[in-house]
Amino acid sequence: MGSRLCAPGPLDKRFAAYVDGLAKAAGHEDRHAPIKDYCKGLLLPGERKSIEPMAARLNPGNVQSERQSLHHLVAKAPWSDQALLDHVRQQVLPAMQKQGPVVAWIVDDTGFPKKGQHSVGVTRQYCGQVGKQENCRIAVSLSVATWDSSLPIAYRLYLPKDWAEDAARRKKAEVPEEVEFQTKPEIALDQIRAAVAGQVVRGVVLCAEQRVVREG
Repeated sequence: MGSRLCAPGPLDKRFAAYVDGLAKAAGHEDRHAPIKDYCKGLLLPGERKSIEPMAARLNPGNVQSERQSLHHLVAKAPWSDQALLDHVRQQVLPAMQKQGPVVAWIVDDTGFPKKGQHSVGVTRQYCGQVGKQENCRIAVSLSVATWDSSLPIAYRLYLPKDWAEDAARRKKAEVPEEVEFQTKPEIALDQIRAAVAGQVVRGVVLCAEQRVVREG
């Protein structure tokens, strides 16, 4: 009887199947276990979601090995974030549409306060999260929305001009050569074009009002 009580229920099975799909979308089999661990680490209790504390929660008996596995997944393994986002869209958007039609595509940028100068994209710029110029990095996103829910379908880090033109810093941070400077509106337009080409269900394109600042 105890074993039956511990057996995974329908929601557990659905979640496991969802994470399995993410692992397969990441490509090579050696990424499957790390990406499952990473997803689990994000969902476990604990405020800090960086690699070190996540590794300690996931594998307290072998933190160093777990940390190396997660770091390789995040920093080195050549998987496509867009492939994962496409998989998520294929799984989640039909469920959203059962509750109501797609009404909008929402363009937004999100600022993440960050100290130092070595993390990719960090520079002093306007950060909406704190409402002023601050050391931060910014991501541009495109989300599909119904009246009740929304889903990010594209998400890209904005690389400021001072980063894009600094060859030494780019090399040290391993920024790919093909990544060039684009303004945030240019990134958003590329995301919209890709969504149109991917035949994503259309909606009115909305953009949150932003403080006008000099980009670069």
